[in-house]
Amino acid sequence: MSEPSAISLREALKFWTKLGFISFGGPAGQIAVLHQELVEKRRWISERRFLHALNYCMVLPGPEAQQLVTYIGWLMHRSWGGILAGALFVLPSLFILIGLSWVYLTYGQVPWIAAIFFGIKPAITAIVLHAAVRIGKRTIHNPALKWIAVGSFLAIFILNVSFPIIVLITAAIGYWGGKRYPEYFAQSGHGNQDLKSYGSAIIDDNTPTPAHAQFRLQKTVLHSVTAFACWLLPLAMLIAYFGWKTLYPNIAWFFTKAAFLTFGGAYAVLPYVYQGAVDQFHWLSANQMIDGLALGETTPGPLIMVVAFVGYLAGHIQHLIGYSSPFWFGVLGAVVATWFTFLPSFFFILVGGPLVESTHGKIGFTAPLTAITAAVVGVIVNLGLFFAYHVFLPHGLGGSISWISIFICGLAGLALFKFQKGVMLVIASSALTGLLSYFASILIG
Repeated sequence: MSEPSAISLREALKFWTKLGFISFGGPAGQIAVLHQELVEKRRWISERRFLHALNYCMVLPGPEAQQLVTYIGWLMHRSWGGILAGALFVLPSLFILIGLSWVYLTYGQVPWIAAIFFGIKPAITAIVLHAAVRIGKRTIHNPALKWIAVGSFLAIFILNVSFPIIVLITAAIGYWGGKRYPEYFAQSGHGNQDLKSYGSAIIDDNTPTPAHAQFRLQKTVLHSVTAFACWLLPLAMLIAYFGWKTLYPNIAWFFTKAAFLTFGGAYAVLPYVYQGAVDQFHWLSANQMIDGLALGETTPGPLIMVVAFVGYLAGHIQHLIGYSSPFWFGVLGAVVATWFTFLPSFFFILVGGPLVESTHGKIGFTAPLTAITAAVVGVIVNLGLFFAYHVFLPHGLGGSISWISIFICGLAGLALFKFQKGVMLVIASSALTGLLSYFASILIG
């Protein structure tokens, strides 16, 4: 197998731009796509370095897939490489969701569009479960980690334990296990096994940490001050123009808290966003929020981009009466929500990345994160079953079973597991199946 050649920033940006348009399937599916593209196919980064970065992003508040993209971009091409990679992962989804939000409010529910969503949802169920299997195969390689994954699944599925508590418990188990039974929590055996399949990478296991990724206090202070200014100045401008207790400063402050206070990625932050946007601020209705989740699940980019839908609806609806262009107020709401949601993610990577890069091979740091990754597999399985329940039984246990959804999910699973088809093809095929089922029901009815 030939040695991979160095990648320029321009070449990398072409891929990051493409990724922003094809990153469907939520964080689990996106991480699986990243692994397939960067570790297996392009060999930009080794398996062990990829998992090391993933473990760090998993414990951060915020969207882990976007943070992982930012981390790898930063590791390869310095701060601007990380910023551009992370931004390109988000921007296509922002523009698409602004357009879809406008269509949603302007034209209402269109049956054939609903049929497309109907077909995509079972596919997403299969994608999430497939991602859990893929991540489990490359991270769970001994009985101890298997029991951690099973325990986390039972904790969240039966006991409804919150994800942050699961993270704390498994981190403590990993820290203790790393001292008592290091052979169960070391990453070396698994990494070497995968290197035989994928070959050497541009950023390999033994590649020295580049100079820009090494910890320096001066650079850490500079990045921290810059991030704070990027947060404070836009907030101050919104307060100065609209007033402190108005919509847009409230959106900025609310999503800042969401970015810092919620762990476990998009699936953990969504209940918090729902509670605030629907129950506390009444920016949109419960049904509108559910429709926004469907849009978030079926558009590229992080699932947490549903915040753009929330921000758009908040701005558009509040300025619907008495204003000739409520669209631009909605756009401002979407941009504000997105900016303040994702800004902390860039801060965590650019400031925390050098510290993480200094921990390769140090089991005191890696053992807790190895345990957390195993626990995340259980959480993702639970999420897949949660999706399956709501897709297969749309009216609950007492309602009818959606056999067509089970059929679409089965076909999607077959395409993913047996034939190794790409996520984009599976989603497109499932959307077409949903559309055909809608037209068939019209002809029959």
